[in-house]
Amino acid sequence: MLDDCGALCGVRVLDLATVGPAARASRILSDYGADVVKVGAVPRSGAVQITPPHYAYSGNRGMRRMAVDLKSDGGRSAFLRLADSADVVIESFRPGVAARLGIGPGDLLSRNPRLVYCSTSGFGQDGPRRNWAGHDLNYLAVAGFLDCSGRTGDGRPALPGATVADIAAGGMQAAMAVMAALLERGRTGTGQHLDVSIADGVLAMMSLYADEYLATGTEPGPGHYILTGRYACYDVYTCADGRHLSVAAIEPAFWANLCRALGLDGWIDHQLDDEVQDRVRADVADALAARPRDEWVDLLGPGDCCVAPVNTVAEAVVDEQFVARGLVVDAVHPEAGVFRQVAAVWAGTTQLDAPVEVPDAARSDAETLLQEAGCEPDRVRAWIDEGAVA
Repeated sequence: MLDDCGALCGVRVLDLATVGPAARASRILSDYGADVVKVGAVPRSGAVQITPPHYAYSGNRGMRRMAVDLKSDGGRSAFLRLADSADVVIESFRPGVAARLGIGPGDLLSRNPRLVYCSTSGFGQDGPRRNWAGHDLNYLAVAGFLDCSGRTGDGRPALPGATVADIAAGGMQAAMAVMAALLERGRTGTGQHLDVSIADGVLAMMSLYADEYLATGTEPGPGHYILTGRYACYDVYTCADGRHLSVAAIEPAFWANLCRALGLDGWIDHQLDDEVQDRVRADVADALAARPRDEWVDLLGPGDCCVAPVNTVAEAVVDEQFVARGLVVDAVHPEAGVFRQVAAVWAGTTQLDAPVEVPDAARSDAETLLQEAGCEPDRVRAWIDEGAVA
């Protein structure tokens, strides 16, 4: 941490995204202390307006906001003035759209060479799929993630339980790239254009499997080795109360601990024995079905057996480990009142005083922001009056 306001204190970020990976990236940057400005679209009659609920993306806590009409001369001029003094711009338009609006990386970097301009898109700024529409599931599918996942009863790859591509392959990749580019700027004095492809990020997440295939010709998939369910030591089991327990006893010592605790000492030396895996799995399942989940957690957890409860979201937010680490805090919204939300959890992030204030989506900081950028008050007022800025 550089000081009390966070490692990114003094870094101004203009975020043109409402949802998705770019919004997740700016959430991370804000939690590290960046001054994030959410730049939305001026409402238009008949236009589709995406307004996330007050709790989504941590309610944009700690951020300021304004709206601009980028298709108008006034709105574009207002945004360019903001970008002239910004450190980072994040956008998630389809490739080429920002340039057509006159706010592409070439437009902004020519005016502000120190700017870090981050474009997030499904497939990147080039390549045969650059203009394809897509969502999280599509990027997980094309990069091999879904095929290595478990199967439904009819053999289809199972839907993941979270938007992994948006969160990690897109949002976290973008935030990491921005922070690295800011470090590089500190050395060179110049910014750059970052091309963040979500699909690329998923392939990077799959590199352990992809590199295995490229080096050996062994094609990964469900049950192909220990981490994809080939052996009983790495699986999910149903307990007496119908709830589930995750078992990840990969190392022989942990597997031995589990077998002894379950009274299955005879299977200790057969952890990776393919010929008996069905029998091993059945015996482990029968043993774990004898008690409720939380009894097994209390018994096996402290015993170096590599188990954990399969929590529901409702259970996760009150789990004793997360409560002890202060990962859920009170927040307050002008209209919705007090509610709870996940805190800034990344290592080294700035913890805000509770209750955390969540801004009203209807609030605008446009006048203050534009005057901070050096715009004359009369010019700002004119932009607002003509509907170019709100």
